[in-house]
Amino acid sequence: MTEAQVETKQFQAETRKVLDIVINSLYTERDIFVRELISNAADALEKYRHLSLVEKPEFDAHVPLEISIDCDDKKHTLTITDTGIGMTKEELETNLGTIAHSGSGHFLEELAEAAKKDVNLIGQFGVGFYSAFMAAKTVRVQTRSWDGSEGYEWESDGGGTYSIKPCEGLHRGTKIIIELKDDAHEYGTKFTLERIITQYSTFVPFPVKVEGKTVNTVQAIWTRSKSEITEEEYTEFYKFIGNAVDEPLYKLHFSADAPLAINTLLYVPQENFETLGMGRMQPGVNLYCQKVLIDQHSENILPEWLRFLKGVIDSEDLPLNISRQSLQDNALVMKLRRVITKRFIKFLAEEAGKDSEKYLQFWKTFGIFIKEGVTSDFEFQKDLGKLLRFESSAAEAGQMISLDEYVDRMKEGQDEIYYINGPSRTAIEYGPYVEMFKKREVEILYTLEPIDDFVLNHLGEYDGKKLVSADRADLRLPEVKTDADMESAEEQGEKLEAAQIEELCSFLKEVLGDRVKEVKSSDRLVDSPAMIVNVDGYMTSSMERIMQAQGGEGNLAMAGKKDLEINPASPLMKKIVGLKETKADFARDIAEQVFDNAMIQAGLLVDSQQMVSRSYRILEQIAGDE
Repeated sequence: MTEAQVETKQFQAETRKVLDIVINSLYTERDIFVRELISNAADALEKYRHLSLVEKPEFDAHVPLEISIDCDDKKHTLTITDTGIGMTKEELETNLGTIAHSGSGHFLEELAEAAKKDVNLIGQFGVGFYSAFMAAKTVRVQTRSWDGSEGYEWESDGGGTYSIKPCEGLHRGTKIIIELKDDAHEYGTKFTLERIITQYSTFVPFPVKVEGKTVNTVQAIWTRSKSEITEEEYTEFYKFIGNAVDEPLYKLHFSADAPLAINTLLYVPQENFETLGMGRMQPGVNLYCQKVLIDQHSENILPEWLRFLKGVIDSEDLPLNISRQSLQDNALVMKLRRVITKRFIKFLAEEAGKDSEKYLQFWKTFGIFIKEGVTSDFEFQKDLGKLLRFESSAAEAGQMISLDEYVDRMKEGQDEIYYINGPSRTAIEYGPYVEMFKKREVEILYTLEPIDDFVLNHLGEYDGKKLVSADRADLRLPEVKTDADMESAEEQGEKLEAAQIEELCSFLKEVLGDRVKEVKSSDRLVDSPAMIVNVDGYMTSSMERIMQAQGGEGNLAMAGKKDLEINPASPLMKKIVGLKETKADFARDIAEQVFDNAMIQAGLLVDSQQMVSRSYRILEQIAGDE
């Protein structure tokens, strides 16, 4: 070859600046240059496949569409070859010698700023090829166009110039030969290349071979029609993407063109690893653009409370290789997040309607995440209310109902949804808070987890009905008289006179002091002598229990104000009226014990040592009287 055939040219000024940014910036994710070159190769193959449907080219028509990667860890070279559309001499100059950008000054400023923050931005700016110089001393590009015209070789060391010369004996496509820098020799090893391809380019739609072995053997099944995919394929893909050994509990596969082009395949696992003591789960959904990984285990594409999901979200509308940093603020990502979250919530609601038993299995395993969503994600709070499940006074033990079922059974004139928290169903049903609900046959939800009151308090209302805890002081049940009301009134006997009630309340307030805000007569106690109610509508007893468990005087100081409600028909209350005149100390001990018992029934802490000593005094007094 004569020297006249070798042309040495200057890079366009903007291209030199791009190379300078790419080569000299301190990147922490060098691996992405392999991803960029494979993406470019896949694009070239896709262009040829599309062109061959129209043009029916004859040159090298028999050559299979694939990407081959070869490495030499002795010579420290890396070669990436594709059998795609290839380039002519003019295309080589245009594609590799210039940056086709209007407003190039502003473009370069943005690129320089981006390079400081996140190497993933390289592809977004259309300069993916130049990322090769992050690891290359020199780059040679040998290419021959699909039309069979003469082949050429482009070469540069990333400085100010590049050369182009004819190159004989080439097949259709492009071969990139990289001589690796001294600190980049790892990219000349098969192990490193296979690792990078598995992480970033597993789902490239053409075979990617390293030293003759196809590395990307798993199909991107999310891009196929649901009718074409077997359950076995869905399960195998779940095991791959979720690093799982079992089958998924649920899967959601859907595509959409509007408002965004989305292919989504999400799985719900069988197990909640957070409850198994394995710490907080990391997000399990990967974000792709045209089958190329953008963000592995993305923290941006779904709300944090959906971190239990596994799967893939692929959107053609996202800029290829958008940076992780800009994912947080990108309007398209926010729109994607909204569309997919709403669709998944709708899916769960539909599945609950189809198979309630299976949904309850989901709820018992992952319900805590739905509750987290209600308390932390205002945007989807109302939608998530439909997914909540609780035990109820109208359902068998262990059976759980939805808020919709509760609303459907509400009494005429009832405009509130009632709930009460307790450590167990038995504790609730033997407690004072549900007595009047039973007598009036008004359904009440049993919330058996401490977080449940936070959840319902955050939700506030459902279907226009206010959610109300039964330990609130201002609770007013619907005025529905039943036969049970009449029977209970007869069983209880006469109530104390109004003056006696007032006198008794004053006595109890004097004994209890600042521990209660007020002592008053109750209109909702049936059998129990007394109960604690919360004056603060927000602070329920279960919330206070959580604060007590967390300890610290500050938490105790935040405890809600309480009233003590007494049952004026209770035999014990009537006894105290008489005793306070004849045995004042004994009456005070009983009053203290009534208060402690009510606190215990509310699930709140008492001074156990004082209570035990007092109990013995009361027992001694009773034994002495006999």
